[in-house]
Amino acid sequence: MASVSELVCIYLALILHDDEVMVMEDKINALIKAASVNVEPFWPGLFAKALANVNIGSLICNVGAGGPVPAGGPALSTAAVLAEEKKVEAKKEESEESNDDMGFGLFD
Repeated sequence: MASVSELVCIYLALILHDDEVMVMEDKINALIKAASVNVEPFWPGLFAKALANVNIGSLICNVGAGGPVPAGGPALSTAAVLAEEKKVEAKKEESEESNDDMGFGLFD
């Protein structure tokens, strides 16, 4: 479970992103001070470095997309996941149909 310090930095990074301000350590520290919250001093720098080269908007929009990540490859897109689920469902239905029509019934 995330600590209070982590959650504060997550929320502040989202606030900065929403205001279209680059997530930087000094900006996070300014918001921490304005909110009068106690945060362990290493968290703001850690979050700033972790999010320096990340497209936060893309990260937010793709939280639920994907599924298992293939080894050495990118995560599957939402469309690819849905297509794969449809294939599995179609195979399952096809399998059930072939088992239902075996030429005789249990109670015939």
